[in-house]
Amino acid sequence: MPIDHTLPYDDGNVFAKILRGELPAKIVFENEHAIVIHDVNPLAPVHLLAVPRGPYVSWDDFSARASDAEAAALTRAVGEAARIVEASTQGYRVLSNVGKRGGQEIAHLHIHILGGQPLGPMLAR
Repeated sequence: MPIDHTLPYDDGNVFAKILRGELPAKIVFENEHAIVIHDVNPLAPVHLLAVPRGPYVSWDDFSARASDAEAAALTRAVGEAARIVEASTQGYRVLSNVGKRGGQEIAHLHIHILGGQPLGPMLAR
């Protein structure tokens, strides 16, 4: 069953508040369509979150509705931020959770950039 990306966007989510300047964030990189910030509850020595500025619920929603410029800007933001924090010298993982079963907790697309230590297998068997 496909994920319903037509669910209404919640303007009160934490990323919307950060984008509006209502909550503080430690910004690593930003461009016209995205920001990359440090995660406030890091799961690895490097744990960044790349967030599109547009109101996208999930990767599924973003891939269906984002403009080419937004998609390129988010992709470039992930790579640039990884280079800024030097995660690219040791390796890193890029992860986006989609929907409850995928582990998504906040209904605004955010991409985790994890590194700074061996990350192990993708999933436990």
